[in-house]
Amino acid sequence: MRERPAVVLAAAAVTQFVLALDMSVVNVALPAVRAALGFAPLDLSWVVHVYALTFGGFLLLGGRACDLYGRRRLIVLGLAVFGLCSLAGGLAQAPWQLIAARAGQGLGAAAAAPAALSLLTTTFGEGPRRVRALGVWSAVNAAGGALGVLAGGLLTEYAGWRWVMLINLPVVAAALALVYAGVPAGERPARRERLDAPGAVLATGGVGLLVFGVVRTDVLGWDTAATYGTLAAAAVLLTAFVLVESRAGAPLLRLGMLRSRWVAGANALVFLAAAGQFTAFYFVSLYMQQVLGMGAAATGAAFLPVSVGLVAGTAVATRVTASRGPRASLIPGALLATAGLAWFAFISPDGGFVTDVLGPSAVTSVGLGLVLAPVIAVGTTGVARGEAGMASGLLNSSRQLGGCIGLATLATISAHRTGTATDAASLNEGYALGLSLTASLFLLAAVMAVCVLPRGRTADTATPSPASASASAENRLEGTPS
Repeated sequence: MRERPAVVLAAAAVTQFVLALDMSVVNVALPAVRAALGFAPLDLSWVVHVYALTFGGFLLLGGRACDLYGRRRLIVLGLAVFGLCSLAGGLAQAPWQLIAARAGQGLGAAAAAPAALSLLTTTFGEGPRRVRALGVWSAVNAAGGALGVLAGGLLTEYAGWRWVMLINLPVVAAALALVYAGVPAGERPARRERLDAPGAVLATGGVGLLVFGVVRTDVLGWDTAATYGTLAAAAVLLTAFVLVESRAGAPLLRLGMLRSRWVAGANALVFLAAAGQFTAFYFVSLYMQQVLGMGAAATGAAFLPVSVGLVAGTAVATRVTASRGPRASLIPGALLATAGLAWFAFISPDGGFVTDVLGPSAVTSVGLGLVLAPVIAVGTTGVARGEAGMASGLLNSSRQLGGCIGLATLATISAHRTGTATDAASLNEGYALGLSLTASLFLLAAVMAVCVLPRGRTADTATPSPASASASAENRLEGTPS
């Protein structure tokens, strides 16, 4: 079957949409889940945390597996696991069943996310076509996260919490149909390398422990022996991972890739942008529900302007990046997001959606679109074809870790400001502080874009490994689709 680029783009975009949707759609339904299944208060957070744990922990492994075993195979496998576990979660009758289903969803997502992104970077060569394709992918990704809040509120209020899981099934089916229609089945790497098993164990264990240690701070706090021990163990495993990868012949993550200012800079920017985006959505949602007293459905509907702003910002960023380079979009976008989030510092306990949320949401979301669209193109610039999955797994890992660490850190600072108070004024003060600090993340991203990213429109290639360069050359000579 001939590769069909337009269908590949649609398949990758729909896949990313359902993964982004799932990361936010469940949050609004948590109170209903607790009441229906009888979760203990301290266990309820695992509905969210276990997904982050398995998704983040297995992304590097999933990304490298794409390069070694085929992107089509990994995206089909990941979507199938994700869909089946979504069905299991929607039918869950006990807390452990839902938590197990969420863990399975994370595993499926860890295979599908890097496979979808690497399909785009290997289908569309560097230049305007790739920028446009990744702009569509970024817009769909951002809109999926924002629409997940809307869908979660509406489904929970009018259909029941189980539909926040079951809604994934038709989207997964559409993504699989597009994959089978547009991605050739015979895609194989020209050179077969063995999976770096020691690196896979160390990376999965290290990232998994890092995520575990961070997400449990909502219960244990940061200043506890359990948190210190978990983070120290993660640091040991990740240090060992770096040492192993520096000597491995076929590493899970080739460290030389990070010598490229494009790749290293993009991953740092993705980390900061994800930390800012996830945290902003979290605080704004809480402000609308707990301070303004808006219901779940109304809160979800209030995120519609965010989706519009993200799509608009992405559309502008795609054109600007294609004509003037990524810095021309990234720097103004980060500054615009900084301004929008700083505006949120003036929220009031006596405010309203129109006066306190709509304006800063519009500014912030356009800025986010200007940042998120080009940063993925930057992170895959100069990467060898045979390492596209590796680079995609790294970008997704940076995004996931940024979201987890940023949210946990700023939520803790906000909670310290609020203390044990539950009145609207105290909660408002904590959320305003959290949003002000979120603005600083995007200001740092703007500074980093100025100082780290090269000024040109294209990259000097990231010095591919001999094996990957040879594989790339053989793929080109044989016309093997990838």
